[in-house]
Amino acid sequence: MRIGVIGTGRIGTIHANTLSRHREVGSLILTDADGARAQELAHRLGETAAPGVDEIFKWGVDAVVITTATSAHAELIGRAARSGLPVFCEKPIALDLPGTLQAIAEVETAGTILQMGFQRRFDTGYTGAREAVRSGRLGRLHTVRALTSDQAPPPAEWLPLSGGLYRDTLIHDFDILRWVTGHEIVDVYAAGSDAGPPMFRAAGDVDTAATVLTLDDGTLATATATRLNGAGYDVRMELAGELDQVVVGLDDRTPIASTEPTGPPAADKPWTGFLERFGPAYEAELAAFIEVVRGERANPCDGREALQALRVAEACEVSRRERRAVRLAEIQGGASATVL
Repeated sequence: MRIGVIGTGRIGTIHANTLSRHREVGSLILTDADGARAQELAHRLGETAAPGVDEIFKWGVDAVVITTATSAHAELIGRAARSGLPVFCEKPIALDLPGTLQAIAEVETAGTILQMGFQRRFDTGYTGAREAVRSGRLGRLHTVRALTSDQAPPPAEWLPLSGGLYRDTLIHDFDILRWVTGHEIVDVYAAGSDAGPPMFRAAGDVDTAATVLTLDDGTLATATATRLNGAGYDVRMELAGELDQVVVGLDDRTPIASTEPTGPPAADKPWTGFLERFGPAYEAELAAFIEVVRGERANPCDGREALQALRVAEACEVSRRERRAVRLAEIQGGASATVL
């Protein structure tokens, strides 16, 4: 199998390394807006660098992996679809609903594959939580608490391009909440704070956010996020039912200290970022993509799944701005996915 990788930044480099080692991948063609960066990575991996995106399609590949800036995702997805090529794309499809819907329409019209990069679906902790819920071990689920906390904020120049904390960060929590519970989010109430560094206010973003979500079976959930968690990178999900309670992301590297005399000690080596925390999950999602391309399994996260997570993020933005509860039925693109 020959795969084109478009974008060789931080996550593109990780994906190229993974694909280059995969037994079913014969070769890669790499390209990037920074040609020297793509050349350097190709040389290091023993792969081929292309001068631009056009060559990815002209030279012939069996599939495409898109890890460019978000602003380019939708156009590249459409181009691959028109070329009849399966695509793996980092989230999101686009930062707005019209762009997302257009790209999905192109994929569905062409009858091709689009797998989205929501890597938490491949993490062993979240997989275990899903099994605990679906098996009935927890009994009736009544409360879910999710959080994502970055150790350090991103560069100031990147913030206006990110889509904001809900679309960039909490979108992972919205997706995994649907996937673990098997239920849709029907309404949200969101708040955000920009009381941290002034670069967040300058970008019209918030550095910390909290959301209350109601699922279609009445389960209540909260999801919080911050860019300023100096203790370390912290991603957890607690699920409480009438019979039992479980937690994802609690281990000897969780950056939290107990104030109880007999509580566990603080982590000696706390997680520092998502690439470290979710390294095995990133590899697993690409292995799944190769199986999807080979016809060996169903698509584990298609464009419609990504659309639903973006709709929740959009509802949160409306809620924060208008200071009110927002029903998902108010947001464009509804009734378009079934929870897997």
